[in-house]
Amino acid sequence: MAIKVLEIHHTGVRIDVQGQMLGAAEQFYTGVLGLAADRGRPTIPGIPGMWINVGDVGQIHLFGGNQPSPVAKGPGQDPTLPHVALAVADIIETRAELDRLGVKYWVIEGLTSPDSLQVFLNDPCGNMVELHQIDKCRCRASNRVPA
Repeated sequence: MAIKVLEIHHTGVRIDVQGQMLGAAEQFYTGVLGLAADRGRPTIPGIPGMWINVGDVGQIHLFGGNQPSPVAKGPGQDPTLPHVALAVADIIETRAELDRLGVKYWVIEGLTSPDSLQVFLNDPCGNMVELHQIDKCRCRASNRVPA
């Protein structure tokens, strides 16, 4: 049984070490590209950044801060590294399928909300992929509660 990927939700982009380029990045994404910042991004200690809304289904997550970040699980296991995030139908089924297939992954729980569960893995070329449940993130406009 294949994992049920439903949508691409965000791409994670590094900005700079201390987040000093946040203002310039915000001006670029909002002023130049005409996108809006998601003012409901939770405060993540030690990880300055912002989320930029892209239409009704998608965001760009900008991450600053020192590497490894405070939530890193080990070398190469840092959710602030560049990555693409995909929404799945059921994150528990997804983990079971990854286990069945013998795919190595690591998880972050409760980072962006108390009930969030993010599963991270690498493709054969080393690119990081995040999987999360479709209704548990702010990437979709319909999931955003106004800040």
